[in-house]
Amino acid sequence: MMLELPKSKVAAVQAAPIFLNPAATVDKACALIAEAASNGAKLVAFPEVFVAGYPYWNWLMTPIEGGAWFERLCRSAITVPGPEVDRLCAAAREHDCVVVIGINERDPRSVATIYNTNLIIGANGTLLGKHRKLVPTWAEKLSWAGGDGSSLKVYDTAVGPLGTLACGENTNTLARFALLSEGELVHVANYIALPVAPASYDMAAAIRIRATAHSFEGKLFTIVACSTVSEEIIEAMSAERPANRALLERKNSAFSGVIDPAGNVIGDPLIDDEGIVYAEIDLSACIQPKQMHDIIGAYNRFDIFDLRVDRRARASASFRDEPEALEAEPVKPQA
Repeated sequence: MMLELPKSKVAAVQAAPIFLNPAATVDKACALIAEAASNGAKLVAFPEVFVAGYPYWNWLMTPIEGGAWFERLCRSAITVPGPEVDRLCAAAREHDCVVVIGINERDPRSVATIYNTNLIIGANGTLLGKHRKLVPTWAEKLSWAGGDGSSLKVYDTAVGPLGTLACGENTNTLARFALLSEGELVHVANYIALPVAPASYDMAAAIRIRATAHSFEGKLFTIVACSTVSEEIIEAMSAERPANRALLERKNSAFSGVIDPAGNVIGDPLIDDEGIVYAEIDLSACIQPKQMHDIIGAYNRFDIFDLRVDRRARASASFRDEPEALEAEPVKPQA
């Protein structure tokens, strides 16, 4: 059977959520899915924790000052499965497109355990899987728990074998290599705009560099979707701290775009402004570059290197209940 690889139009959304309002943010997400699909997109990628917001207070306040905001984050986090997920799946099915979207996922048993999670939804509306960010970055550890290896997977989708990592995970060489080893050809890297990074840190450039590195090393397409910082978020975070406004208005804090297997930006990327980036991807373009560097095949030495990935799901406890008592056999009457 001849190898046939898909061609697709993809969309990367650069937008802000309705801050800590999951219902309204899902409304916005569904409208953006409809818009992107009407323009021919077969994959719509959304920012990190788009439903419904990033804990900027961790960078702008002390942990005690941010406590009330953490509670708001917990109350606005959603469960998987849940009504918000159902609506997103219905939108993907209605518009016949793959959707990758970041959420704050609340643990079903621990009301204060939240994961930074990406949902992967098939074009038929099926929730194919979810990926929990393995290691929250820096100040994010005040809000999110780390995921486990069970979600480090590549999914068979209408646009090709697809994997995803959230924000700083795209710096993790071994996480990226694990996805490549599963045959990833389409990578969704989603981010939040981070204007509160150190003054010397150019977030837009850092995002582009990481995406370029993964595409060039893996010979695949990377779709980058980044959030923006809305006036609503700025007002919320600077109401009692006016100096925060200048920090949150810093430019070059968001980059969204599509990178090809040679590391080139294709289509028209966005920096800072809200919008949707579109590009055509042809997975056949992943073949010839691998003749030069196929790091999961001929351009590696697996007799020297051995990566082992533990994909067992973890839980806070495992319970072993007593088996039900066997019913006593009836006593047979003696003759």
